[in-house]
Amino acid sequence: MSIPTPAKRKHVHTRSINYLGFRREDGLWDIEAQMTDTKTYSFQNDWRGEVQSGVPLHEMILRVTIDSDFIIHDVYAETKHSPFEMCPNIVDNYRLIIGLRMGPGWRKEIRMKIGGTKGCTHITELLFPMGTVARQTIWPLIKKERSVSAERHAEKNRRPGVLNTCHAWASDSNLVKTLAPDFYTGED
Repeated sequence: MSIPTPAKRKHVHTRSINYLGFRREDGLWDIEAQMTDTKTYSFQNDWRGEVQSGVPLHEMILRVTIDSDFIIHDVYAETKHSPFEMCPNIVDNYRLIIGLRMGPGWRKEIRMKIGGTKGCTHITELLFPMGTVARQTIWPLIKKERSVSAERHAEKNRRPGVLNTCHAWASDSNLVKTLAPDFYTGED
């Protein structure tokens, strides 16, 4: 990635976050995330000793298993690398979100169940975008598998779930006028 910069600079830190969506044979879905923080220099850590350049200071993995209604059936969290010995001890708390639904209020529910000292800042941050990743994983595939005529009939009178969630899906946009004309609020 090349972004114009006003001054010379030296790369010192990288945070990498990766999300993957999987369809399981049992009809459920796995949404996985991995986050790593690395430095371009070696440094001393009180618990781990010297952390070499390129070796993760943080490395967290999170897998959330959901159904097609976005209800959480299982959670797996792992801290592979951390700056403190106690960090991995909190991963089982992430099972507290089993039974929640990824949807409206998702972030608030996460904060209530595992926010603050009940969780790990980094693993909790991985949860926030998972609803979006889940939608991007599930909806296009389900939509593709439906017959076009059945889909159009069912969706013709249904309000799109993404309506007014971004600029493109604003109720007065040309996209809504074309794809969901019954919900278009702009001027003709």
